[in-house]
Amino acid sequence: MDGQTSSWVGIAIYFGIFVLIFYLLIIAPRKKQEKKHNELMENLKRGEKVVTIGGIHGEVARIKDDIIVLKVGENTEISFIRKAIAYKVMRDD
Repeated sequence: MDGQTSSWVGIAIYFGIFVLIFYLLIIAPRKKQEKKHNELMENLKRGEKVVTIGGIHGEVARIKDDIIVLKVGENTEISFIRKAIAYKVMRDD
């Protein structure tokens, strides 16, 4: 091997390491978080308390396809798309 070829091999190795680190630190955790959120959306049931990405607290009144209706007050319901739900509130019974 001459000097120029070994130089390209070294650059390729550094680039490969950079891509691996990028995947491990950014892409893999994001995929894991997305999978967890999708499981939450699939298991959401009527009567559960949730918080939206906008910070609105409510109780699931109805679920239809991609729409979730939250009861946020005595006589107040708001419709959201499923992806707008940030997390489910855990009950302290």
